[in-house]
Amino acid sequence: MSVDAATVRRIAHLARIAVSEAEVPHLQGELNAMLAFVEQLSEVNVDGIEPMTSVTPMDMKKRQDVVNDGEIADDVVKNSPDTVNRFFLVPKVVE
Repeated sequence: MSVDAATVRRIAHLARIAVSEAEVPHLQGELNAMLAFVEQLSEVNVDGIEPMTSVTPMDMKKRQDVVNDGEIADDVVKNSPDTVNRFFLVPKVVE
């Protein structure tokens, strides 16, 4: 796949990048080089290769999915000027 000058102008317009006519041939070459590299990558045989989450094999640390109050509710509200039953008490702002 190759990019022509009209496509370069359209990409620049969509990206809201000001591109002068003198810059179009250079950008066209850059975009074509990137696309050629992507096409080269698609030629690699990756059958049977597992996707990686890291360059070193490791298991993700998981925690129990338990609903709780964080066990620090008293610490959270201790700097509040007014609280009721571990909730912030704020003045009414909408009538």
